[in-house]
Amino acid sequence: MNTVNRRFSVAPMMDWTTYECRYFLRLISKRALLYTEMVTTGALIYGDRARFLQYDQSEHPLALQLGGSNAADLATCAKMAEAAGYDEVNLNVGCPSDRVQNNMIGACLMGHPQLVADCVKQMQDAVQIPVTVKHRIGINGRDSYAELCDFIGTVSEAGCNSFTVHARIAILEGLSPKENRDIPPLRYDIAAQLTTDFPDLEFILNGGIKTLEECSEHLKTFAGVMLGREAYHNPWLLSEVDHQLFGDPQRDITRTSILEQLRPYLVKHIAQGGKAPHVTRHILGIAQGFQGARRFRQLLSADIYKTDDPLRVYDQAIAVLEGR
Repeated sequence: MNTVNRRFSVAPMMDWTTYECRYFLRLISKRALLYTEMVTTGALIYGDRARFLQYDQSEHPLALQLGGSNAADLATCAKMAEAAGYDEVNLNVGCPSDRVQNNMIGACLMGHPQLVADCVKQMQDAVQIPVTVKHRIGINGRDSYAELCDFIGTVSEAGCNSFTVHARIAILEGLSPKENRDIPPLRYDIAAQLTTDFPDLEFILNGGIKTLEECSEHLKTFAGVMLGREAYHNPWLLSEVDHQLFGDPQRDITRTSILEQLRPYLVKHIAQGGKAPHVTRHILGIAQGFQGARRFRQLLSADIYKTDDPLRVYDQAIAVLEGR
């Protein structure tokens, strides 16, 4: 079975970790494991499969996250992921959205450990690439540590050996997905206890991590760390990941050089009929902490929507970045 280094990863985020975003992030870090948005089994089996599986070869290492609870459908989609060249397939057992709950997708599956185990087993039987699970530490009504251990134990017996733990419970009624990312308290201690009680399994910590210093501290306990919103809103943080967390030589890159490397991709995207903001909306966060940042964001979040020459606006934004 292929091995995937999960020491640092960028979380799957709906509407954010699109292939355009991932291409941009890969320019900044060569080592971070990148995840797609969650793709439902129905979308892959009955929808535009090519669009949902689309990625650029430069995005590797790359994992496809699936949403679903039908074991046979998940196995079919895992095979699609493997055939498309993905390095890992991940099952979403953490999303608290009402919409996905109604389809037995996401965090509600934490209440059904044997079902998750059955899904993982069929997925693993279907492919050679790793099958992993991303989950919460519990859900309301099933939030004891004993129940979390039951979930981990049951799913690991089906063959899963890598778990990404969002160190919050999910409140399935009364809180929005956004509130579920903030209101339930972070319990890193609960996630850390899993590493002691299941020493043969790999645990990746997710939730509330904002700096590489925090990453380094958590890596003393966990096999890996996963950043979500912070990596998206402050992508330049990834410029130090390869050096600080993987021990690679420091790369000589600048914000300007990254955007210049992205420009041919933007040109190709537009030539193929795409809209410039599909790409530029993901790079706004690179403009933090320097004079002209506000103007940079205005150009790429407002002006670029109003122009017939988006590349000229993009070049203006680079000039602002350079202080010209």
